[in-house]
Amino acid sequence: MTFADPDGGDDEKELALAAWAEAGIAGRIVRWDDPEADWAAFDAVVVRSAWDYVDRRAEFLDWARRVESVTRLLNPAAVLERNTDKTYLRDLKAPAIPTYWVGPGEEADFPVLDEYVVKPTVSAGARDTIRTGDRGEAGAHAARLVAEGRTAMIQPYLDMVETEGETSLLYFGGRFSHAIRRNPMLAGNATGPGRGNGHGELRTPGGDQLALAEQVLAEFPDVLYARVDLVRLPDGSPVLIELELTEPYLFLRYAPEAAANLARALGAAL
Repeated sequence: MTFADPDGGDDEKELALAAWAEAGIAGRIVRWDDPEADWAAFDAVVVRSAWDYVDRRAEFLDWARRVESVTRLLNPAAVLERNTDKTYLRDLKAPAIPTYWVGPGEEADFPVLDEYVVKPTVSAGARDTIRTGDRGEAGAHAARLVAEGRTAMIQPYLDMVETEGETSLLYFGGRFSHAIRRNPMLAGNATGPGRGNGHGELRTPGGDQLALAEQVLAEFPDVLYARVDLVRLPDGSPVLIELELTEPYLFLRYAPEAAANLARALGAAL
């Protein structure tokens, strides 16, 4: 399941469909907002590149609940609802990047940092996100987001994303598939949903990173796919940046067995 993208959108969809066919699973691409789609006709609906949900989150979640009432939705609607608002980071037991929150009716109260990242809790692909060393600019951007009725997140910018890089661990059916060193999206790469994600390199994760990813996913035992995005703090300890359970780019082209791993997990779920 995808969305209507004039720029071509998801470059992984054909690879995924081919792997599914090899595993004996017939699939086809359908826009999530296609008014003619008969979702009950499918044994399951797999959310993939619904990258326009950011502007239509309520509509997207209503769609997810309707689909789940007539067939199997992967990932489930309750997971999508929780994961499409980054306030889920406040509720996780696993260590996450330090974050300061400010919502409507609240005053921004955050410490002096070397550099700030400020973004809304509902966003994708660095949309409406800024990186700045100016505390006043950080506060002003947070205030603009709050004035629009949104909740803002204020985080430290970690230089480690430009040296070691972010590490994304991909899991299918709860099993580790592969890991990618991702290019930092706030260091000059393309931004926007799905943009800037297609560049990285295969990486062998550390034992502490695997342990953290599995700690995070223990709170979400019934997901078909997950991307756990980690970075190391200056002291070397890994922390969660984001847990992508809705429409993550999966880097299927980077590991020989990645698409087959996803197909096997889907087959097991069915």
